[in-house]
Amino acid sequence: MHYARDMRDITYPPVIVTAKTLFKALGMRFQTSGTEHIPREGGAVLAANHIGYVDFVFDGLAAQPSKRLVRFMAKREAFEGPTGRLMRSFHHISVDRDSGEESYNTAVEYLRSGEVVGIFPEATISRSMEIKELKTGAVRMAAEAGVPLIPMVTWGTQLLKTKDHESDIWGRGKTVALHVGPPLAVTGEDPVAETALLHAEMTRLLEKAITEYPISPEGQWWAPARFGGLAPTPEEAARLDAEEKAAKAARRAERENG
Repeated sequence: MHYARDMRDITYPPVIVTAKTLFKALGMRFQTSGTEHIPREGGAVLAANHIGYVDFVFDGLAAQPSKRLVRFMAKREAFEGPTGRLMRSFHHISVDRDSGEESYNTAVEYLRSGEVVGIFPEATISRSMEIKELKTGAVRMAAEAGVPLIPMVTWGTQLLKTKDHESDIWGRGKTVALHVGPPLAVTGEDPVAETALLHAEMTRLLEKAITEYPISPEGQWWAPARFGGLAPTPEEAARLDAEEKAAKAARRAERENG
């Protein structure tokens, strides 16, 4: 296993500089708050919502004022193909959803070595644009490593690339909001209760992001139904998620039996 303290970052910093230059050229705007909550040194878990396929590209920018590089936990498929080498050079953490213990242990090692680990505790993209039910992994790894758990919400990335909608990957002229909350001290004694606190704080940040966003959510496909948006309700989104999961399982079975 490669421990975080042994990492050399050759590609990560220049890619960030390039990305910032590109965002500026595309006329993208950013709304940020609470970035001072990300520590300048030492380990921390950065727990973010998940509304689009490019969330991690922008979430890491919230750590830039603290001059930190975030090591994101991402599904194994992201480490395959042309982007795989880049993901590995950033020292992100590959997650096999069928066997998560290894990636969990790697994340804890990173945290104990003083790294900031980014995690999407919803595990999958939220079609409702609300905060979905959270897995307890973020709380458990923060407690085990003895580091703060920092809630975060991203807003606007769903306009670039998300489920069930056409992509506008360049995001020309779009606004992306990055809101970070105060760190939560977690013990791991009751991961379910502490995860509920994380959910409440992320929901608060989400409401802040939506109300401060320059475009009203009313009638927008990318906004939650309770704000007057046209996104599926959490119940409708859960049904769509279940249908998608069943279809994937059917395709997998067909491949294995074919």
